[in-house]
Amino acid sequence: MITTPYGKISVENYHRAAKIKLLICDVDGVFSDGRIYLGNHGEELKAFHTKDGFGIKAILNMGINVAIITGRQSVIVETRMQALGVPFIFQGKEDKLSVYQSLLTKLSLTPEEVAYIGDDVVDLPVIEDCGLGIAVQDAHPLVLKGANLVTQIKGGYGAVREVCDLFLQCNNQLYITQGKSE
Repeated sequence: MITTPYGKISVENYHRAAKIKLLICDVDGVFSDGRIYLGNHGEELKAFHTKDGFGIKAILNMGINVAIITGRQSVIVETRMQALGVPFIFQGKEDKLSVYQSLLTKLSLTPEEVAYIGDDVVDLPVIEDCGLGIAVQDAHPLVLKGANLVTQIKGGYGAVREVCDLFLQCNNQLYITQGKSE
């Protein structure tokens, strides 16, 4: 077992994480807690955790590409992902597997070089095909069974950051200050 800031993971999953060149994320239930707030005038609101944003920027700076594939279409998602510098944003995509396969071709990657993080059964085809299939802690039971790795943190509360920190650790770029107070 390998120790991470979030707990222990298997050596096999650590080695899988070290090979990742592309992280693909679902949005609802992963970047957000899955709830959608609707206002009286039709406005839609979602909450995104800043910890996830920091993690995404860190792995992008390290050279790992990031994509999102979501079944819903939302201006909020477009705005947030653009602000983070996410280069590949696919919304309104029910068939996530075909988008994933097109990304493999476009970026000349093998499945072993891709990680996918999701929370529901529509994510399973990609989770089961990629090199590191990840479920957030509160994912659907079938997704939890199909994933290689389950986060310690729930979707929308820093689960994406947990995954990003794993990639940083695998590449010796996660710095943990111990014993110092600020």
